[in-house]
Amino acid sequence: MASDLEAKAKEAFVEDHFELAVDLLTQAIDLEPNKPELYADRAQANIKLNNFTEAVADANKAIELNPSLPKAYLRKGTACMKLEEYQTAKTALEMGASLSPDKSRFANLIKECDRLIAEESYTMPIQGKTGTRDVTPKDIQQQDDVPEQPTVAVAKPKYRHEFYQKPDEVVVTIFAKKVPKESITVEFGEQILSVSINIPGEDAYVFQPRLFGKIVPSRSRYDVLSTKIEIRLVKAEPIHWTALEFTRDVAVPQRVTASSVTGSHRPSYPSSKPTRVDWDKLEAQVKKEEKDEKLDGDAALNKFFKEIYQDADEDTRRAMKKSFVESNGTVLSTNWKEVGSKKVEGSPPDGMELKKWEI
Repeated sequence: MASDLEAKAKEAFVEDHFELAVDLLTQAIDLEPNKPELYADRAQANIKLNNFTEAVADANKAIELNPSLPKAYLRKGTACMKLEEYQTAKTALEMGASLSPDKSRFANLIKECDRLIAEESYTMPIQGKTGTRDVTPKDIQQQDDVPEQPTVAVAKPKYRHEFYQKPDEVVVTIFAKKVPKESITVEFGEQILSVSINIPGEDAYVFQPRLFGKIVPSRSRYDVLSTKIEIRLVKAEPIHWTALEFTRDVAVPQRVTASSVTGSHRPSYPSSKPTRVDWDKLEAQVKKEEKDEKLDGDAALNKFFKEIYQDADEDTRRAMKKSFVESNGTVLSTNWKEVGSKKVEGSPPDGMELKKWEI
């Protein structure tokens, strides 16, 4: 039943198993797709996983189903702040505050939105040789003690960009405020990203880097927000990108497999420089440090279970999920043949009584 899955998701959330909570809530939504609380709860779990775009989508769905649900506006406001969508966040938080009997939950966040919005919009006029222009305090700070250069200045890109990465994807952010979606074109190639912004009456912006590594174009996507364009590039191989753009001076490490690590031949990495990073040695050192980390009590147990789940095959993962849910969190089996065809009964520790989770 959806209510049982919801209860287990809440328990998983309390235990900081946020990915499991998202999975359980997704199953509950499949059974009861019109219950707004499920989407609001999944939004909170996605926030914990830094999946802010997904969290906003869940919060919007919860609001669509129940426009009077305060926590849906709280989730939306929190996620939008993380996405630097401060005005949208403030609007959502103010609506939530008007519906909630507990105004304090929203007041501090609204105050923080006001501060961030003021920082973005505050400018002061500065008189220069070419006339008066508006700058922010940050612009002034960056220009302090920098002598005027008589040489020809290099044109600054119209929009600033940055990137960060996860094991399986690279997220590129182009900070372009209030650009109509129809003016933006994004195309994905095997190792090329092409972004163009064409606004009538303005110079076209083109950003077309050759990427550090290959991507999967069919799975890559982008979202247009009010202050930026967020582009998610799915890596073709789980390698670490040391830069966004490819250069001949940077060695692209190959994917490390179990056979290459344990076999007699270790993978080599081409480089135009006489010295290069030994990625195999670095990875082995990190893994050793993680393995040797000393933990006690629940932390050690949680680490043990995470390692089992991370390295397990699909049947083992299914067995772990099924046994955990059906046993009210008292059994964790890795044997799918044993638990796949029957319901797993709860098995509380000695001296304790198994009770149903109360919301």
